[in-house]
Amino acid sequence: MSLIHPTAIIDPAAKIGEGTKIGPYSIIGPHVVLGRDNDIGPHVVIEGRTTIGDKNTIFQFASVGAIPQDLKYRGEPSELIIGSRNIIRECVTLQPGTTGGGMITKIGDQNLFMANTHVGHDTFVGSRCVFANGAALAGHVIVGDGVIVGGLSGIHQFVRLGDVAMIGAGAMVSQDVPPYFMAQGDRAKIHGLNRVGLERNGGSREDLAAIRSLYRSVFTPTVVPGAPRKTFKERLAASKAEIGANPRAAQVIAFLESSERGVCAHHGTGEGDSD
Repeated sequence: MSLIHPTAIIDPAAKIGEGTKIGPYSIIGPHVVLGRDNDIGPHVVIEGRTTIGDKNTIFQFASVGAIPQDLKYRGEPSELIIGSRNIIRECVTLQPGTTGGGMITKIGDQNLFMANTHVGHDTFVGSRCVFANGAALAGHVIVGDGVIVGGLSGIHQFVRLGDVAMIGAGAMVSQDVPPYFMAQGDRAKIHGLNRVGLERNGGSREDLAAIRSLYRSVFTPTVVPGAPRKTFKERLAASKAEIGANPRAAQVIAFLESSERGVCAHHGTGEGDSD
């Protein structure tokens, strides 16, 4: 049995799971599927081909599933898929995919979207992430698990944020941020490792030592007078040969090797894969 306020407008074709509450003046469109035990507050609009899992909480004035802010969008039947146990606060905007990005935007489980955050079209968000007030993800962004994005940050199109990355408040991120790294500034640069995040996500001392070694050799290399300067790819290959057996270091290496947009440079040395 669902608890729907009499002022809510629910299309008869919408599918509402048992135990779901829908508050006053909220609007649910015909292609919406809501799972069990969701708590939809007042004045929420959920439209489009949107599927939402179980036990999510959506606060007032959120806009979920409205057409993407992409001038190339022509009404294609793209989707927005949201997992379970997410918290979506006031005035959050979550938008579906487009033809140019695979037709889907997907969000995992147990994420916190604070007030006024935005997730653009064709973006993939993992689980257990936190997006502080005013953080905005442009289209085609990929966010791993356990990522923290500071308030008023902007993530450029096609950027990837690796697992447990941390983005400082007010950052403008135009290149990839590797797993377990911290970045901040305009344009964002690497400012060390997210050691606390690594520990909270089960990382061992050996993991931290391996990633720290990789960080130093790739992003803060020792300069030997008279010796030829190694490129980013050469430094990465050397690190891979030395510490690539550690699974978390190997994860970082794989992320760096697969970057298409480029990786944020280090704030002190300027070293990055564009050097």
